[in-house]
Amino acid sequence: MRKIYFILFSLFIYQTVFAQPKKVVADKIIGQVGNKIILRSDVINAIEDYKRQGMAAQLPPNPECAFLEGQLIQKALVLQAEKDSLSLSNEEIEAALDNQIRGFIQMYGSKEMLEEISGRTIYQLREDFRVPFREKKLADMMRSKIVENVKITPAEVRAYFNKIPTDSLAYYESEIEVSQIVITPKANKDVEEYVIKQLYEYKRQVENGQKRFEALAKMYSEDPGSKENGGMYNINRTEKFWDKNFIQGAFRLKEGQISPVIRSKFGFHIIQMVSRVGDDAVIRHILRIPPITDFEINISKQKLDSIRQDIIEGKISFNEAVNKYSDDEESKFNGGAKVGPDGSTHITIDELDKETVIAIKDLKEGEYSAPLVFDDRGTKKVRIVYLKSRTEPHIENIREDYNKIAARALDEKKQKVLEKWFNDNLPTYYITIDKEFINCADLLDWWQFVSNRKE
Repeated sequence: MRKIYFILFSLFIYQTVFAQPKKVVADKIIGQVGNKIILRSDVINAIEDYKRQGMAAQLPPNPECAFLEGQLIQKALVLQAEKDSLSLSNEEIEAALDNQIRGFIQMYGSKEMLEEISGRTIYQLREDFRVPFREKKLADMMRSKIVENVKITPAEVRAYFNKIPTDSLAYYESEIEVSQIVITPKANKDVEEYVIKQLYEYKRQVENGQKRFEALAKMYSEDPGSKENGGMYNINRTEKFWDKNFIQGAFRLKEGQISPVIRSKFGFHIIQMVSRVGDDAVIRHILRIPPITDFEINISKQKLDSIRQDIIEGKISFNEAVNKYSDDEESKFNGGAKVGPDGSTHITIDELDKETVIAIKDLKEGEYSAPLVFDDRGTKKVRIVYLKSRTEPHIENIREDYNKIAARALDEKKQKVLEKWFNDNLPTYYITIDKEFINCADLLDWWQFVSNRKE
């Protein structure tokens, strides 16, 4: 049983939107586990979606065989989850459907564009997604249940490592652990008041019919993500990445209404409600960011210099200082640590922005940089950087790379437990596979259960 099942779900979701215009000729059932069927179109569309997402080079040999195996695995897990009465609430499914639909709307710019491209209404798309979402969730829950008690001991990690041929050991580039405390300089009150007056003037011009909101947004908004489309966003009340003040201010509005000036972590806004259905809305906004002068930047540098000195003198720990002073929401709650795409705090130099690389160039492990000014998406900020650790390039070894090795060893152990579970349980399932897949090497384990099944 291979791991391909675990990459399939997103592809089967995307096929609902992208594959509608292309029909599969002579669609038929090519596999079945219990009462769960697999259609040829399921597999073909999933492969095409994989290619459309730029991953054609990552397709396994004989992709139809591999993708069919993935679906057989998922169906078996779903059947067992239903047999074990694993609990899955309608609220969980509805929340997942809402997130998926919002993601597609954001991708295509509007609900109308999504419906035009897919040839389906939002209601129809939700219904199309319902069964795949439910099956994916149930399969994940069943897999977690099967391996929930699998643990790994240090002795097993060493045994796993010792089996790796010397010429197959991984080579690791230099990795670092780096954290930061960030302060965003506050604009002068007089400057803020001037920006607020400008926004109220834009509001007056729209309400008096002198200007259109979208025209003013294109001219004056400082939000690069929406400026060119007239300040428009599709938003949802429950989405966490929106600024709290921004989302609350938007959902107080009626259609066509314009908000008073709202302060967010990005600056000052006025928001126009275009349309709203429940927790979903289409809005336009104009963002103005009060300019920061050298005076405000120097105040922030002085504050950070004082914080740095307190850390060095042991008056406060770095983590405590992050929690108390840092304005960086992405790292504030993990000790200010920079993380890589996999969520690890051990990252390579090329995963850092250029300014951080310069900041740590002359630092030794355990040292803190002087306060440094940097640009964060058009906003001037100040930070101190802490270099926690730096490894030299090296061949994988148990001392320096224990956690990575242990994670791989645990994955292998879980995979063996899953394979045993399938070998023990597949003989109890009704399984059919179309004979056109008789020569698929990926399906050898499955064919023995089809051929041994009593008619």
